[in-house]
Amino acid sequence: MASLMENLIDVLRKECREYEGLLELSQKKTPVIVSGNLEELQKITDEEQGLVSRINHLEKERVEVTADIANVLNKDVKDLKLADLIRMLSGRPTEQAALAEVHDSLQVSVRGLQRVNEQNRELLNNALEVVAFEMNMMQAMKAAPETANCNRGAYSAGDTMGIGSKGFDAKQ
Repeated sequence: MASLMENLIDVLRKECREYEGLLELSQKKTPVIVSGNLEELQKITDEEQGLVSRINHLEKERVEVTADIANVLNKDVKDLKLADLIRMLSGRPTEQAALAEVHDSLQVSVRGLQRVNEQNRELLNNALEVVAFEMNMMQAMKAAPETANCNRGAYSAGDTMGIGSKGFDAKQ
């Protein structure tokens, strides 16, 4: 049982370090989103994918170790939580303290990551709204009304206001 607890603590420490790295990247992403630097945003996103892959691998390890611990304790793995394990280790204060410390660190990292990701999501949504607004403005300018000029035959001779039908000219 002692080696299983050591394995669990070790995996959780590694997972916590990866989450802290992911939190740092998410914090770097915020000013990049604000500045609209898509190349840098892509680099950060690629780095995040690598971290997420490592976290998924560590999560599988954690699930396996937790299943082994549940088997030894004759408990259902679905009902076994870290807080329960911490309470069960009251007779082993060193392991209990180590598990409690890594549990708390992991919670702090994950909560921080959730907060920063929510902030980044809001920034991205705002940027998308600005783009949609600008596109609507461009379309509205193309559909601007004609001036009310008429010729002798009472036909409209007015010009279209706004951009006109030329569209975007890349040469300008």
